[in-house]
Amino acid sequence: MAIYHPNEQPAPTYDAHTHLNDDALYFDVPAYLGRAHEFQVLEMNVVGYNRVGNARALEIAHENEGVWAVLGYQPEDTPDFDDQARAELAEQLKDPSVVGIGETGLDYHWDTDRDVQMKAFLAHIELAKQLDLPVIIHNRDAFDDVYRVLKEQGVEKAIIHSFSGTPEQAKAWADLGYYVSFSGVVTFKKAQDVREAAKVVPLEQILVETDAPYLAPTPFRGKTNEPGWTKYVVDSLAETLEMDRDELAAKTVQNAHRAFLNHD
Repeated sequence: MAIYHPNEQPAPTYDAHTHLNDDALYFDVPAYLGRAHEFQVLEMNVVGYNRVGNARALEIAHENEGVWAVLGYQPEDTPDFDDQARAELAEQLKDPSVVGIGETGLDYHWDTDRDVQMKAFLAHIELAKQLDLPVIIHNRDAFDDVYRVLKEQGVEKAIIHSFSGTPEQAKAWADLGYYVSFSGVVTFKKAQDVREAAKVVPLEQILVETDAPYLAPTPFRGKTNEPGWTKYVVDSLAETLEMDRDELAAKTVQNAHRAFLNHD
């Protein structure tokens, strides 16, 4: 049974960052994609985070229309990013289904060696420049260092994944020309800073994502997130920005096409 009456369906949406390659979702990908389509989430990026996640992202992208791959090693997994892993990633990034490199960046919340994280971060940036791919940024408790590195390295194409900072930080990213992607965090009752941040990012630089299976939006907080619930991120963001939700959905799709597929 359809979730919406045909005359009441929301506008199509692009989930800029999801993990259908995660164990929580990977073993039932067709079902999650089916529900996403019911919610009119018709395009999405499946984002890698380590060797297994990258291979799965490619597999899912190859098998499903409207699904793209982003490949990289998240900060937590950078101890495994050795020379062999880098060489393998460099080859995988040439696949035509790949639209970005990441997620990569710095995470100071966990105890992963910071020098190891930094070395991997710089290697990802180098690969992104070589292949002219946008960098999908993971930043947790490390704004100053991530900002410094991206600026020093002259990175022009970046997406700030699952933004959860302050309005000042959002403006700093936007001023560099980066896209700022909002997740289910924007729906959380105590995330007023994130909602205020959305107001300072130019509409042309806003993306939406789920980061599924994590960060399920209200009213599903605490449950296993899924790509279809991008719909609730758009609903909340549209309310915050005081604009029509279908107009916002269409704009974020246009932005995603520009960011990842090089067309409007």
